[in-house]
Amino acid sequence: MPVSNKVLRKYIDISVPVSPELPRWPGSPEIQFQRSLDLNNGDIATDTTINFSVHTGTHVDAPSHFISEGNTVDQLDLDVMMGMAYVAVFPDDVEFITADLLNNLPLPAQIKRLLLRTRNSYFWQIKGSEFQKDFVGLTADAAQWIVDQGIQLIGIDYLSVQRYYDGPATHQILLDAEVVIIEGLNLDSVSEGIYELICLPIKLKGIEGAPARVVLRYFPEHT
Repeated sequence: MPVSNKVLRKYIDISVPVSPELPRWPGSPEIQFQRSLDLNNGDIATDTTINFSVHTGTHVDAPSHFISEGNTVDQLDLDVMMGMAYVAVFPDDVEFITADLLNNLPLPAQIKRLLLRTRNSYFWQIKGSEFQKDFVGLTADAAQWIVDQGIQLIGIDYLSVQRYYDGPATHQILLDAEVVIIEGLNLDSVSEGIYELICLPIKLKGIEGAPARVVLRYFPEHT
């Protein structure tokens, strides 16, 4: 039976909405929306100024986040941030992701984009604005495995790809190899499998990262 165009065009938004209630990394500035003009106050239009870190919510890390002289977010290759991706789902009892866990994934051949769904995705639904220090992140050997496998993009479902109490090695290994990092995804409603990824960070010139709208397109033929 032919698949309808409606199914083929189904997109899954895996970004988190930015608001002052969104969890943020400890020490990051508060998320602020300030109206300079407001229709409700009789102004000719509504105009809002925003203030928050570029590493707020769903965002992309460019190499210059941890690598001196590394590429900035406006220099990232769009071809890396769009294309076929594999979503891997880990059980809730996984506390951190190692090279051994990644090596056991049933990754299809030639996959260059890998998104990791962990228990972190539940935090977006049940924990409110409180930052969760016990989120699941990657160890340094997992980062090296990603580089060795030739994966060009890695995504994780909380605010950092590395664990809260770890040093910067995970970021450094990935970004030194120019692996694009997407952090702050919400994969709660996404099943394991192959999707088309579309990730478009804001084109901020000379900056080490940027908020992004990230969506998946579902392909029934890959279920």
